[in-house]
Amino acid sequence: MFSRVVFKIITQHAGEEATYKYRTSAVMPPTMTLISDPKIAFAYLRPACVLLTREPTFNNVKTLRAQLKEVDDATLQQLQEYVLFPLRLVLKVPGPKKDKLVQSVVEAMNSVLENTCVQSWQTLHELFSELCLCLCSPDNPGKPADTSEELKLAALGCLDALLHAAYGDIVFKFFEATMLPELGAAVSLLLTLAEKEKSRHVQIAALKFLQALTLQCDCSEDHVVHTLEEREAVGKPMASFLPGITMAVARIITGDVRQGHGVTVRAIKVWSRTVGLVMEDAQLQSNKPCKRPSADPGKIGQLMVSRTQDWVKDTSEKLCMLLKKIVSSTAAHRHWRVRLELLELAEHLLDTCSQSLGECAGLLLEALVGAINDEEPRVKQRCEVALRKASEKNQMPVNAENIKCKNSSQTFTDILSENLHSLATSLPRLMRTSDDQKKLFVLNVFLGYLKLLGRLVSVVLNSAVHLERISKALMQVLELDVTDVRIVEERGHGASLETSSGSHHSAHIRRKHFLFFTDEKIFFVLTEISRTLGYYGNIFLLTDLFLDLYRQSSAYRKQAAMVLNEIIRGAAGIAVTAEGKRSGGEVGGAPLSQEDLKAAVMLVMEEYISPNNWHLVTVNEETHRDRQLLRPPILLSISNARGVPSSCASSHASTIHQLNSNIWQLCIQLEGVACFAQALGDNFRPLLMTSLYPVLEKAGEETLLISQAALDSMWDISKACAYLSLKELIHENADYLLNDISLNLQRLSQHPQAPRVLAVMLTHSDVTLLPLVRDIIRDVLMALDLSYDHTAALFCSVLHALMKALARWFPLTSNTTKESARSKQTSTDQEVFNVHQFLLDYRKQKELAEGTGIEEEDVDDLDVPPAAGFEEEDDAGGPDVKAELPTHLSITKDVMERCIHLLSDSNLCLRLKVLDVLELCVSVLSEKEDELLPMAHRCWPAVVQRLTADDPLVVLRAFRVLCTLGRTCGDFLRRRVSKEILPKLSSSLAHQAPVSAKAGPVYTHTLAYKLQLAVLEGLGSLCQSLDLAEADLDVVCEACLPYLSCRQPVGLQQACLSVFHHLIQVDPDTFWLTLNELHCPSSFVPPHPDLQPVRLSGMGRPRDEYSDNVLTLLREEFGQSGDE
Repeated sequence: MFSRVVFKIITQHAGEEATYKYRTSAVMPPTMTLISDPKIAFAYLRPACVLLTREPTFNNVKTLRAQLKEVDDATLQQLQEYVLFPLRLVLKVPGPKKDKLVQSVVEAMNSVLENTCVQSWQTLHELFSELCLCLCSPDNPGKPADTSEELKLAALGCLDALLHAAYGDIVFKFFEATMLPELGAAVSLLLTLAEKEKSRHVQIAALKFLQALTLQCDCSEDHVVHTLEEREAVGKPMASFLPGITMAVARIITGDVRQGHGVTVRAIKVWSRTVGLVMEDAQLQSNKPCKRPSADPGKIGQLMVSRTQDWVKDTSEKLCMLLKKIVSSTAAHRHWRVRLELLELAEHLLDTCSQSLGECAGLLLEALVGAINDEEPRVKQRCEVALRKASEKNQMPVNAENIKCKNSSQTFTDILSENLHSLATSLPRLMRTSDDQKKLFVLNVFLGYLKLLGRLVSVVLNSAVHLERISKALMQVLELDVTDVRIVEERGHGASLETSSGSHHSAHIRRKHFLFFTDEKIFFVLTEISRTLGYYGNIFLLTDLFLDLYRQSSAYRKQAAMVLNEIIRGAAGIAVTAEGKRSGGEVGGAPLSQEDLKAAVMLVMEEYISPNNWHLVTVNEETHRDRQLLRPPILLSISNARGVPSSCASSHASTIHQLNSNIWQLCIQLEGVACFAQALGDNFRPLLMTSLYPVLEKAGEETLLISQAALDSMWDISKACAYLSLKELIHENADYLLNDISLNLQRLSQHPQAPRVLAVMLTHSDVTLLPLVRDIIRDVLMALDLSYDHTAALFCSVLHALMKALARWFPLTSNTTKESARSKQTSTDQEVFNVHQFLLDYRKQKELAEGTGIEEEDVDDLDVPPAAGFEEEDDAGGPDVKAELPTHLSITKDVMERCIHLLSDSNLCLRLKVLDVLELCVSVLSEKEDELLPMAHRCWPAVVQRLTADDPLVVLRAFRVLCTLGRTCGDFLRRRVSKEILPKLSSSLAHQAPVSAKAGPVYTHTLAYKLQLAVLEGLGSLCQSLDLAEADLDVVCEACLPYLSCRQPVGLQQACLSVFHHLIQVDPDTFWLTLNELHCPSSFVPPHPDLQPVRLSGMGRPRDEYSDNVLTLLREEFGQSGDE
């Protein structure tokens, strides 16, 4: 009625438009203050409204919208219908309209509704219908219109503003029975937009308005908290639309991930709020009839759903199926906001619909506990809050008085234990068939159940069915992939690893490869599950169970060991994230004492280090003779039965699978010893008497994986037992370690690992260990003398570790002093060089060469007999007594004696090891020249034999020994090297030079190239150390000159340059002349006309293959460059 009056006013005064414009401009205040007088506002807005009524154009709408901003909200409220009338009239005009015009009209209406409230149900209803028509297709009102994205967004925003502008209770008239068809059409339209629209913004806006339509808007504005009666008034009609809403929104949630996380988050929120509204326990239990008056719905009333108990039960079952799809698709979603919203859904439904959705309780709990280990801190924190709330609420049995469903009478613990049993049953299948994201979620759910049960885990585990399911599930899921051949191929000596710092062991990362998953996060969750079982469960029950699995089946042995390790750590409270941590651990609610924990540790460790489980076969073929003869009586493969003799085990070759399995078994057991030390702390020290020796055995293993695991275990033990380093760990326990070594050396056939332990001790100790091991080293050398054919290779590693330790403990300083003195003397000689004296010496040498000069005797060279007094004094002192050698030199000399005899052994690997030991012996013994030179004389024939007539690998190693001998012995070996070594080396280099010059890039990977490179890299320093004569230097020069060619491999060119750098230090004049004869870049002009010009054969020669390297040498050594 009011709209007609407004229309009459506008039409009556349409002819006075100009007058009103003038009067409005006169009335407008000069400043930008808002208009608060209704009369002035009416006069100001009237011309624009009249103009828009007559000419519905975009510009006129724009003008009206701009003027609306000049009116304050209270005044605009009084003029609301007057202002909305021309805008609504534009929408009602029949015929097609441009999207731009409709959009501007809707946006103008939105600005009015945002600042006013709608007090009339008629206006609210009509605006709702008109705005919905903007979204509908004119031909098919059930489908969205084919309009622009901007128009749809504007219409949905205006609808949202309309609901927010509804005053008082008039909004509840939407939910009367007579409005069901119209409300259903709107819901259907919104669902179609949310599901079919391509624009994410439109999808989100449609879902947001759908949520607001249920009066559950979550925007930032303040909202009235609805009473139970009001919620029931909305929930009852919305029950009619629940199937359509839940199914459509579920399709959106589980749809294409490319739709973006914003759409998924909003859809989950709509699903959660709608289900929570319709299935709310408080509404369903309320017996109060709805008091809101309603007109007689007639046949429309048949559309209203009656929420009876049967309907609730049937609906709950169907919602459970939809919820299962939603949880499975979003629980492991990539975006954390989706996972967070799933938590909100689960918490909201558990809080409001725990009875009506009784069948969904387990699924909702699964959604909650699945995020207990989420990588996003906000999700994890929210999960902990929700779980705490759910646990507190559900400690009492659910009241089944009004709603009797399957799980209604079950306690919270019953639900969790049933879910845990069901999940443990399906866990192996899920691990085989799901992707890694799904596996991670399932395991997080498993872990969440355990944490949620808390101390009740021990009660659940008292059930044999639960215990068996959980244990077998862990055994199957943790199965390792042991097919990689690299595991058994990787070789290395654990004893050779240097201990440079306390963080060294952290670099050793042994990544386990599992059969059913690849993501390392999954393994971390599995270990946390095991720790949680140990933390809350009965430690003795769990250790007995998994030790039985360890003993019963070889297929479960590695998995059982991994679980046992983590159970012990969990029982000690290590790396367990649980609320209310117990101070000393608990067993079924009783305090767990250190004695109980220690008893469990001893039980497990005794099983680990038993010979049947510790001395496993880790190599396929025994490559050393000593291993074949010194095999212990029982060496079992992990796949063999306990107690079977090794003769049966070795009757067939071990497969790669078995060897890898054994290697991983030992690594896991070594990790276990470290875990036990961490669990007991200082209380583990008494157990070192039985555990440290086996760990040191494995640290000396040749299999790299085992030696690294043992070294890491040693570091963890030292840290747990409050030792500052491995050195302190070994030194403090050296007494009983050395006692065991001494006893086992006497029974070497039964304990072939004893030398390994000694080698590891030497590697990771300091010089304070030397007095303690001196007698044992003598025993080792004696055992080597008695049966070197059988024990040579076994003891060679020990001797190598010993000599490396001595070289580290007694660093050399004499050689460095000699070199610095020699370099200082050379520099001094160059500084005092006198040309006059040089010419006099040259003339004298020339006359002597021609036989015309007389050689003068040097007084210093004359033999002067000692004075008689001195002789008498010496004789009076008695016979000379040779001073006793220091311990380390005495040991080195004894080791070198054995090396000389072993250099001729037929075993290639042994000869290589002996040469390494010999090199170290020479370095250590070099500080006592009187002892070194006789030993060098004794070993020389064997070294020459290895250098000139042996395998190329041995030649490489022998040449390295030769360089060390030359560096330490100096002049003593000059004649021998000149006569026996240089000719053969020079001949070999000259012979290989044409081959390497013509070879391709593959040649650098050959053994011949490596031999050439090693010889060239060491030859220069050897010549300089021995101070070879001119003739020998000429031989070396002739052999090396071809390697200055640019056709040679770059590595050989660089090595050759290093040779000439050393040779120039020995005789700079000769090699300056040699290089300039090869290529002379400069012309030498005599300083005086009487002097003859210098003519060198290299002058004027064009650039060739040698020019670049020759110029490099001349420039670097002599500062000579070409003419400019």
